[in-house]
Amino acid sequence: MIEIRDISRNFQTRDGEFQALTDVSFDVGDNEFFSILGPSGCGKTTLLKMVAGLIRPSAGTISIRGTPVTGPGEERAMVFQHFVLLPWADVLTNAGFGLELRGVRRKDAREKARPYLEQVGLSRFGAHYPHELSGGMQQRVGLARALAVSPDILLMDEPFGALDAQTRQIMQEDLTRLWDKEKKTVIFVTHSMDEATYLSDRVLIMDTHPGRVREILDIPLERPREPGIRSSSRFAELTAHMWSQLRGMIHDPDGEVAPE
Repeated sequence: MIEIRDISRNFQTRDGEFQALTDVSFDVGDNEFFSILGPSGCGKTTLLKMVAGLIRPSAGTISIRGTPVTGPGEERAMVFQHFVLLPWADVLTNAGFGLELRGVRRKDAREKARPYLEQVGLSRFGAHYPHELSGGMQQRVGLARALAVSPDILLMDEPFGALDAQTRQIMQEDLTRLWDKEKKTVIFVTHSMDEATYLSDRVLIMDTHPGRVREILDIPLERPREPGIRSSSRFAELTAHMWSQLRGMIHDPDGEVAPE
């Protein structure tokens, strides 16, 4: 479905040109949950924004079902780490806001978004405002907004990174249930080895300075994923392997950090 070929991305800085990504190539299949794991500064978010069409690669190509990505498209929706909700609008209006941006009248957008609020467990909170919700509930609104536009592809940029550990685990479990039901193609950026293992079909482990593909790891854990799988020996082996790949990248002697 998604083909990424020989992607590189350079940025201009005060000290000259900085190469954030180099020669990145991989495919993501239909209905696959594909995670991108790597240390801060390896270009994960830059790569996701290129798939979203928000920035252009310096070299290489990205295509979806054979069509080159040249900008944002209706088949894609993005969920950010920070909730990006409209503070003056109620939850139902926030959930329908993506539809409004695509030309749907507010009244119709609210009605179309209502079942997605129900899917994320917020059907009783449609008339509330963002400041009345917990962090986890706000992120559920962001997820409902992304689902409401009926995308084929969900692009998720560390969507649970700002949550406390308990809420983060609950959100992971909720997301796996939603994925089992919706069967979207997901590209999910994370720093967490545990999160990548629990959610994914495959995990791209990125190297850094410049960002590039180190390994693409299959996650052969059966679905649906139950919370108890975290205590299995196979789960522990997979996360330990990821850590063995990442350990040497955490401290960089040059102290360079790529733009995210």
